[in-house]
Amino acid sequence: MLRRVVLRFARDRKANIAVIFALTMVPIVFLLGMTLDYTQAVRKREQLNAAADAAAIAAVRPAMLTQTDKTVVQATAAAVFAAKANLPGLTATPTPTITVTDSGLARSITVSYIAHSVNNFPSVLGKQTWDVSGSATAKASSAPNMNFYLLLDDSPSMALAATQADITNMIAATKNQPSYAKNCSFACHEARPNNATASSTNKDNLTVARANNITLRIDLVTNAVTQLLKGPWTCPQAGVTGGVMQCMSALNNTTYKAAIYTFDYALNTVQMLTTPDTAATKINNIQLLTVDHQNCPIVDSKGNCTYTTDYGTDISGGLTGVNTVMPAPGTGTNQAGDTPQEVVFLVTDGVEDKLIPKTGGSCDPNATYALPTANSTTLRCQQPLDTTVCTTIKNRGIRIAVLYTEYLQLSDSWYTSRISQFNNPTSSTGTIATRLQSCASPGLYASVQTGGDISAALTNLFIKVASSTASLVQ
Repeated sequence: MLRRVVLRFARDRKANIAVIFALTMVPIVFLLGMTLDYTQAVRKREQLNAAADAAAIAAVRPAMLTQTDKTVVQATAAAVFAAKANLPGLTATPTPTITVTDSGLARSITVSYIAHSVNNFPSVLGKQTWDVSGSATAKASSAPNMNFYLLLDDSPSMALAATQADITNMIAATKNQPSYAKNCSFACHEARPNNATASSTNKDNLTVARANNITLRIDLVTNAVTQLLKGPWTCPQAGVTGGVMQCMSALNNTTYKAAIYTFDYALNTVQMLTTPDTAATKINNIQLLTVDHQNCPIVDSKGNCTYTTDYGTDISGGLTGVNTVMPAPGTGTNQAGDTPQEVVFLVTDGVEDKLIPKTGGSCDPNATYALPTANSTTLRCQQPLDTTVCTTIKNRGIRIAVLYTEYLQLSDSWYTSRISQFNNPTSSTGTIATRLQSCASPGLYASVQTGGDISAALTNLFIKVASSTASLVQ
């Protein structure tokens, strides 16, 4: 009888779902509890990772990059992390491990943490908390302290009217000038126009340009330098007013100094290295080269012409002179004994027009020969910049920024016979342009065509040199 009852029970399939459900409840409850606690832990880890990101970035902001005390940097990062990591559902606000690694101007910050997320089902998992961890790394290079040497072309070619409208007006305004200066787009500055004392009836083209409010290229260069050193240029995020240089100095927490030089047939000191504010007071001294009269740049003590041909642009001589002035560059940090980086800002139309010795002198092989005679011992050479001096400067660790005010493609006979071979197929792609681009340090070359915004170009070039960046790398 008992055996029959047991066999009948074994064969009976009624209510088996309830039995199976009862048997599976244990793993279902376990998985549900684990899923809820794991999801909560993952959410906490995402929030803590965001806190670590914020802490790492805060420690490489420009203001912090000037801080040489690592404990201050670590404290700043820890404070930012603590403010964002005080989350409910943790056993405590985690204390991060902050590693600061400096190498010259570069800084790397790593913020790592271990936290404990409280489980809602501790008995199911057999543990009270779920451990979460993470890290964030940020890297940045601080903007260095820098000395800027503005090297500005003030040769007669910078007397070209600034825009096509100005050129048209200049040609019209000079219709009554002597034959050599008649219908001319250049406002050359002569002390004794037409080889005679200047007067109301004997004017140089510069006087004519000023009387007719014609803007020249040298004016645009002066305006650009004014914006750089004096302003008005506002940067409310820095809380200062003044020039672009003062603004970037405040933003980057750096020290900038500026010097102003012009060059024609020689290097001219407008202002030696000083603060931007002081340098700005000398901007009005940026003036065009003055020659005695046409085909006579210089006279001797008796009033006789020393050289009987126009010339007045020695770019390589200007660069050589500034190279002599500049000290060996440092890395630009605030560390004891370090010195600022050195940067040359060259603004020019890129064509040299200078004297070379008749014997042993060197002019570009593509220059038009025979070269014009200046006197018994010298020749006049017109050529694109020889970049040898640029290489010399850059090999010292000094950067060169070049703003090319493009040399116009003209139609007069002198241009077509002596300059055009260097300026084809276009003023943006010819030998003049490519030589200047080769002279510039990588990424620090810009060009402006006639009528272009030289102020904006010079400002953008400066910002390229002065900018620093910070980024998350993990």
